[in-house]
Amino acid sequence: MSENDQPRRRWSRPLLFAAGWVFTGLGAVGLILPLMPGTVFLIAAAWCFSQSSPRFEAWLVGHPRLGPHVLRWRETGAIARQAKYLACGSMALSFALLTQTSAPPVALATTALCLVGAGLYVSTRPEG
Repeated sequence: MSENDQPRRRWSRPLLFAAGWVFTGLGAVGLILPLMPGTVFLIAAAWCFSQSSPRFEAWLVGHPRLGPHVLRWRETGAIARQAKYLACGSMALSFALLTQTSAPPVALATTALCLVGAGLYVSTRPEG
């Protein structure tokens, strides 16, 4: 590790740890609410914890309700068909709502490109 990496590492660990908990909370809510894809947030939480706290990464992966979603992703890269529909539908709805605002055309175009890319990625993953 170089000298320049040390200050960045000092700040990134606590931020990633906090983000891991935020994503865990969103993921848990997403498993309950029908319009919010929880698995995506749990995968993000596991990555944040893998970079900041192996203890909490192990807790998340070993959790009986939250862990199987992360493990399925890690083992196969699979996303359940229902989760794909939910994720792509949520992205489409989000974009439809954005078009009803006064967002500038460049924001609409950028958002559309990002959402289409994310939708393509999600839809091309295997179904576990």
